[in-house]
Amino acid sequence: MHICQYCNKKSFATKKLDQIELEKLGNNCNQVTFLKGDRIMIQDALSHNIVFIEGGLVKIHASGPEKEQILKIVKGPSYLGIPTVIGSKTNKFSATAISKTTACFIDFEVFKDFIIQNGEFAYEIIIDLCKNELFSYKKCINQAQKQGPGKIAEALLYFSEIIFENSSFNLPLTRYELGNLTCTSRETVSRILSDFSNNKIIEVNSKKISILNKEQLEIISKKG
Repeated sequence: MHICQYCNKKSFATKKLDQIELEKLGNNCNQVTFLKGDRIMIQDALSHNIVFIEGGLVKIHASGPEKEQILKIVKGPSYLGIPTVIGSKTNKFSATAISKTTACFIDFEVFKDFIIQNGEFAYEIIIDLCKNELFSYKKCINQAQKQGPGKIAEALLYFSEIIFENSSFNLPLTRYELGNLTCTSRETVSRILSDFSNNKIIEVNSKKISILNKEQLEIISKKG
């Protein structure tokens, strides 16, 4: 049993649950710790749980006609698998920890009861789903229309502003994975990072990235 009422990493939706609902959530929730490289969700597997990433970084990826594609990087707190469980019952993507990650597996029937019975909880879940959908639209357009430098600049800003909230961070992906995420090649990623470094936009030290000129990086990201 996970004592949800005392958790300091509640989602906005969970904060709308009352004491009785939090106890019910705790009785129907199983917390698991994953190490880097551990698979949290498997594509095409049946799913009966909502996954709440309490803390850590997760790579969302799916197999396509030609290869596996990294769709996005998610950090906790965040829900995974809501559309899958509600609309399909079969996972449409895989999720792999890229850092030590704590995840809570919530029984879907309990989660569904909260949606039906608690309007504020349901509203927060809808907001979360809408944000994810809008992010997917934006990423799809950017991947189709931006050139390599714009894609890499956008990814670096995402890691800096959203994932790590710091101008210096350790890139959690290999050069190949960053290329996969941005629909470019590993060679293109290395060349662009080198160009950014030579132009004093960023500093690269192995996996550590330091953004030196954020304004210029934003211009490159915007112009594509």
